[in-house]
Amino acid sequence: MSNPGILIVAILALAGLYVLLPRAAHIFARFREARILPCPDTGAAADVSIDASRAALTSAFGRPKLRATGCSLWPARRDCAEGCLQHPDVETP
Repeated sequence: MSNPGILIVAILALAGLYVLLPRAAHIFARFREARILPCPDTGAAADVSIDASRAALTSAFGRPKLRATGCSLWPARRDCAEGCLQHPDVETP
């Protein structure tokens, strides 16, 4: 390689992947399965699925952004504020 800039960029990219890829994989594994959480509106237990792909991708830039993709209380409560994702059982590292 005659251009040292390309080599530096390649090294930085590999270093970034070395750090970001394991974190994203950990976050994906953590949120890929549904969990039972209390609904803050009704107080009932709900089986909630979280968008693990979105959580993994956004974890590269800080705290993962969580979004419910399924809930056992839907469709009746489809437009809820997803306050269940603030529960301590969903706490992110």
